[in-house]
Amino acid sequence: MLIQGKPYRSIWKDMKDGKVKIIDQRKLPHLVEIVTLDNLEQTIVAIRDMYVRGAPLIGVTAAFGFAISMQENCSEQAIDETYSRLVAARPTAVNLLWACRIVAAKLKLLSQDSRVETAWQLAVEMADEDVETNTRIGKFGVEIIRDIAEKKPDGSPVRILTHCNAGWLATVDRGTATAPMYEAIEQGIDIEVWVDETRPRNQGAALTSWELYHNNIPNTLIVDNAGGHLMQHGKVDIVMVGSDRTTATGDVCNKIGTYLKALAAADNNVPFYAALPVSTIDFNIDDGLKIPIEERSENEVLQMSGMTFTGQIETISITTEGIAAANPAFDVTPARYVTGIITDQGVVSPERQAIAAIKP
Repeated sequence: MLIQGKPYRSIWKDMKDGKVKIIDQRKLPHLVEIVTLDNLEQTIVAIRDMYVRGAPLIGVTAAFGFAISMQENCSEQAIDETYSRLVAARPTAVNLLWACRIVAAKLKLLSQDSRVETAWQLAVEMADEDVETNTRIGKFGVEIIRDIAEKKPDGSPVRILTHCNAGWLATVDRGTATAPMYEAIEQGIDIEVWVDETRPRNQGAALTSWELYHNNIPNTLIVDNAGGHLMQHGKVDIVMVGSDRTTATGDVCNKIGTYLKALAAADNNVPFYAALPVSTIDFNIDDGLKIPIEERSENEVLQMSGMTFTGQIETISITTEGIAAANPAFDVTPARYVTGIITDQGVVSPERQAIAAIKP
């Protein structure tokens, strides 16, 4: 997608120096900083400390991490160690596990002479496939938006509420929940997006609003607790979110606060959709409450970063010293509150049989 009119992906292999480059998303929206990943440790830090985030992008980054690691040591022991270290970086996002399993399994079938080249090939293929996957999600999802638009008697824009960042910054390009939005704009369907700020890391404020703005999609930033109020007053036509892991029965694990949006949507008859690639579905889990939920540092809750009016990026404390904080990064929305799941294989009901039908 675009940054100040220039096309970018969120991760790429630079053809000039052969290095893996990422956008350091911790610095957005104030600074666009490109970071080079030179070794496995840097890749793990990038995933763990959220230079990159979003389940699809984490998976692709891990694949590139394998390629980088294989350049240093491509023994079977190195494959196992790389796998273990990458998987431990972020426990909730299932795409991380999915990507590592695929790469590790394929590399073990090869002689050491072939592993480096193949690892790079797999990483690049996964990146390209992610873009194609998200494009398909957009094609399926836009039909839902079109249907809402055609039923609006006054021809007003379709008002979409989204939580966190399931945009191109959470993938290689186009995003999951945002893919139908980009597709709608490209097809001439008027939309307006309500963007939750998404505490504590403010991915909605820092990332989603920023990327929508740079791609000319009208959006309005709101505090996390405003969604229910807007729905009560008929100002939301549809909720679209992403997912870090979805179960075989349709429970959706996503950024903390998503569950509350689904409850409000159900109470106000607002359709609630999750957009995700099939690789985000964990076919081995039936109960979403069994998904391991990452507990992050309490400092993310106790502190906040931003740019001062003098142009300095600073971190400040927002509460009394000595206060304890809990920081679960995700919650689970039960399938009964999900209208449908928009995947790269089509829109499916949040039910075991429908989801099983799209299992690879």
